[in-house]
Amino acid sequence: MTKTFPVQPVHALKPVEPDARWLIEGLWGAEAVGIVGGEPKCGKSFLALSMAVSVASGRPCLGRFRVTRAGRVLLYAAEDSLPVVRERIGGIAAHMGLDLSDLDLWLITANTVRLDVPEHRTILANTVTELDPVMLILDPFVRLHRIDENASADVVPLLAFLRELQRGHGCAVTIVHHARKGAGALRAGQALRGSSEFHAWADSGLFLRRRGERLVLATEHRAHRSLEDLTLELAAADSNVALVITDNDEEHEPAPPAVPDRQRVLDAFGELNRPVTVRDLRARCRMKTATVCDVLAELKLEDKVVNTANGWQLTSRRVLLPVSQHP
Repeated sequence: MTKTFPVQPVHALKPVEPDARWLIEGLWGAEAVGIVGGEPKCGKSFLALSMAVSVASGRPCLGRFRVTRAGRVLLYAAEDSLPVVRERIGGIAAHMGLDLSDLDLWLITANTVRLDVPEHRTILANTVTELDPVMLILDPFVRLHRIDENASADVVPLLAFLRELQRGHGCAVTIVHHARKGAGALRAGQALRGSSEFHAWADSGLFLRRRGERLVLATEHRAHRSLEDLTLELAAADSNVALVITDNDEEHEPAPPAVPDRQRVLDAFGELNRPVTVRDLRARCRMKTATVCDVLAELKLEDKVVNTANGWQLTSRRVLLPVSQHP
């Protein structure tokens, strides 16, 4: 008899219930695999622990995001001692008005968990089977292996194993992962360290970046709309430290006055320090050609600029020398 895979007509598939789309509404999809990522010392672990406490208690995450399926959480924190983990979780719980005994939150206490070791993968799968958590959090990924994170061939099997855990047990899986150095200009998920497989694998992603003294949280989802960026801070009260959402001061501050077209053109002359064309000015000032020409005509009438064979220049710089030749 010929073997075939099971199939089903689309109309017979069970529709997704509205409350079954999310584990934490807006932050983490139901049964999603994904990444809490960011630069060092940006609060990644605090964010992952905040999610753990919220799911384990049913309380809103960061005081705002509803948990749609509260339940048991299984956590492995590879970088901190057990007393430190307890203190951090206790502080977050206290900030939410909870006691540690209110939480269905379990901690793997093994010294080492290695996803690249078959025996450890089996033990982790057995642990998930026994505890049946709705969420598994592994923090950080770099402490869970000795592979080359830049090599897709090494990364894919480990991520595939975590996907199998998610599908086999119906639990969300979260890994905490670092961003690359100097990747601030990249889209959040693309700034993750190592292979692009990390970004491709994730159903949900939360990414923290530091902007001055602020922490900015960006979200990405495979099947859901992402949130607008949020501003967070680590708040301390009575020795309890927790991540909280702050008002986005930028939304309330008046916008800085716009630089007049005339001044933008004059600034461009100073910055370029050479004869310039209308195209140069248009690109530098990000203005329409007609606007640049109008400004130049006005400045020419005031004898502030002159049009030479080499381009427009300030009348005070009839001969523009390279910077190195100026006295």
